[in-house]
Amino acid sequence: MTSRKYHSPLRAHSAAATREAILGSAQALFLARGYAGVTIGEIAEAGKVAVPTVYSSVGNKPKILAALLEPALTDPAIAESLAAVEDSDDPRAVIALTAEGTRLTHERHWDLVYGLFYRDPPGEPAVKAVLDKGTDDYVEALTRVADRLAALDALRADVNRAEAVDLLWFHLGPHAWSTLVGERGWAFDRAQSWITRAACRELLQES
Repeated sequence: MTSRKYHSPLRAHSAAATREAILGSAQALFLARGYAGVTIGEIAEAGKVAVPTVYSSVGNKPKILAALLEPALTDPAIAESLAAVEDSDDPRAVIALTAEGTRLTHERHWDLVYGLFYRDPPGEPAVKAVLDKGTDDYVEALTRVADRLAALDALRADVNRAEAVDLLWFHLGPHAWSTLVGERGWAFDRAQSWITRAACRELLQES
């Protein structure tokens, strides 16, 4: 006789709801007080669960933070933009598509990404590892954009591949959105328009 594992949709739904309650409470507390100013006990209290439930459902604080960041790191706009970039034969469209994709990713997760990670990044090593992985993935995506521009023979004569990645990071990296939208109060539309024009000017041959 073989045994079957019992699967309860109700129990799974309850576990998912508990996890969402914990993450929602953690995000609200982190944004209000900063990462260092919040304890697991306070997250549990706000989520109306016991402390052991926080650990069993999500984990410790770094794991909670990583779970909160995951939707931004895996936002479908990233893959969609890169696919569109690969399909485009227009260098200016390549940069415009990249600007749009990075804009959408930041805008959808702005409260968390700017409010917690850019403005006051946690200094814990485990958290830094999560942020470093996000940065590496971001640079890898922009490297694919630079490669597409190089394949189209669109880069200025004085800009090599490595410099193209650097310039894309400068114009389209997280600090650009943080500075223009977060610190200077620009609307996302205005920031996207300026970033697109500036990146085209610095990267592409004159047409």
